[in-house]
Amino acid sequence: MTESSYWGQLTAIDLYDCPKELLTNKQHLKKFPKELCKQIKMKPHGETLVDQFGEGDLFGLSAIQFIETSTIVVHLDDVGGRAFIDVFSCKLFDNKVAEKFTKDFFKAKKIKSTTVFRG
Repeated sequence: MTESSYWGQLTAIDLYDCPKELLTNKQHLKKFPKELCKQIKMKPHGETLVDQFGEGDLFGLSAIQFIETSTIVVHLDDVGGRAFIDVFSCKLFDNKVAEKFTKDFFKAKKIKSTTVFRG
């Protein structure tokens, strides 16, 4: 796929074995999207929305950050020690930079990531 034929890049990052104290900390989560934007040279649009909802094992924190070229979405699973991050942008970004920063930010021991080009 050529750069002119895609609509956007999606990088889905799954993190494993993250410390619970990071997965339950709203302030830590709120910092993440803006810091990631700096790393991948994106511009945040508006404030980061962070909320905690769900029931039972599905109760947890989530965040969304609009960026000028789309969104960053985060779902945290503190029971399982996991984090799920989706970065979608109509502008190309370095997925390896996003992966390393995300793994370090949540102190994950394991990471699985997939990047696809949409359109």
